[in-house]
Amino acid sequence: MAVGAVLGSGILILPSITAEQAGPAALVAWILMSLLAFPIALTLGQLGALVPEAGGIAAYAQAAFGGTVGRLTGWLFLGTVPVGVPIVALVGANYVGQVIPLSHTMTVMVAAAMVICSLFLNYRGIQLAGFAQVLIVIVIAGMLVAAVAAASSHVQAANFAPVAPHGWLAVGGAALSIFWCFVGWEMIAHLAEEFRQPERDLRLIFIVAPLVVGILYVSIVYVTVGSHAYGAVAGAAPLSRLIGEGFGNMASDLTGAVAFLITFGAVHTNIAGFSRLVYAQARDGNFPRPMARLHRKYQTPVGALLGLALPFTAVLTADAFLHVDLGTLIRWPGIVFLVLYMVAMAAAIRLLPRGRRWMAVIGLVACVILYPFSGWACVYPPILVAVGYVAMRANRRRRHAGSFHVR
Repeated sequence: MAVGAVLGSGILILPSITAEQAGPAALVAWILMSLLAFPIALTLGQLGALVPEAGGIAAYAQAAFGGTVGRLTGWLFLGTVPVGVPIVALVGANYVGQVIPLSHTMTVMVAAAMVICSLFLNYRGIQLAGFAQVLIVIVIAGMLVAAVAAASSHVQAANFAPVAPHGWLAVGGAALSIFWCFVGWEMIAHLAEEFRQPERDLRLIFIVAPLVVGILYVSIVYVTVGSHAYGAVAGAAPLSRLIGEGFGNMASDLTGAVAFLITFGAVHTNIAGFSRLVYAQARDGNFPRPMARLHRKYQTPVGALLGLALPFTAVLTADAFLHVDLGTLIRWPGIVFLVLYMVAMAAAIRLLPRGRRWMAVIGLVACVILYPFSGWACVYPPILVAVGYVAMRANRRRRHAGSFHVR
């Protein structure tokens, strides 16, 4: 599930986009970001083992800085998954529609099918959800490895020169784009309460998952650059061309299947983790109480899942009628994830023993450096915090007034 949460729709387009931005030097940016994933992921694993609660980063913030910061962190999450999940589903569905011709309405229906299927699996329980994710990740990894193997024969040394045709500053811009391919680790932390041995399992997860994801990403970028499967020659579906070099006429069908499974994997794990976060916040009185309702038989957060269905429907409906620019819209929930990682790294510096803080320091510095490159999207997290603060103050006044009335 950790691999599936991170191995998202970015792999469909970002290897080609970053190669256009930075040339062969994009491979350097991918390697560096893959290495950077380790301190961030391992720090989240240590925090999850130390504070194994469904609140995830919000729980870590509360443990480190108090209830107010924890509740405001919960509000930050409201700007991520409820908007980001249907967007990611639409990105994958649009990719499917590019390699297998679909109308815009049919594309939205494919995205809706991903979301509905994931909601159902999470409704039935984390065991079924996890089993489905294992099968999906095995199929995705197998297809990507096969694509790399098939395209490797087309790799030519001449395609790696010049190394940095647009200068080394372009590598920094590519690294910012690549960061979104490594968002998602935190969703596994929300499932910590449902692990039998969270101390052991989370540490193992956040060693193995970044290694698997990093190897897959770097391998795909290597053959993308080496075979020059980017730019105008790759068209709107660069992975389709990459797979086509090894599989010929089967490329479109295979790429459509890969795009669907990759996107579904990311959608599925994000819904699993976020629904537990919403449940934990509602259980603690920070979100509406109905969202804390559990299913009697499956003990799943059915109230939170039903609550998520509303914004999912709104975003999909808006795209169906307004044709929203998804590339621009995805930056907004993306920058909130960056801020959430800052909060998590800062909490780790406060909570972890002195000798185990260095990874959190590396992660925090890297996130702070990347934040200014987000443009106007950088105003989104402060707005969410302000809205959450106002809502918290209003909730406190209502509680105080009710208490005074009773007395």
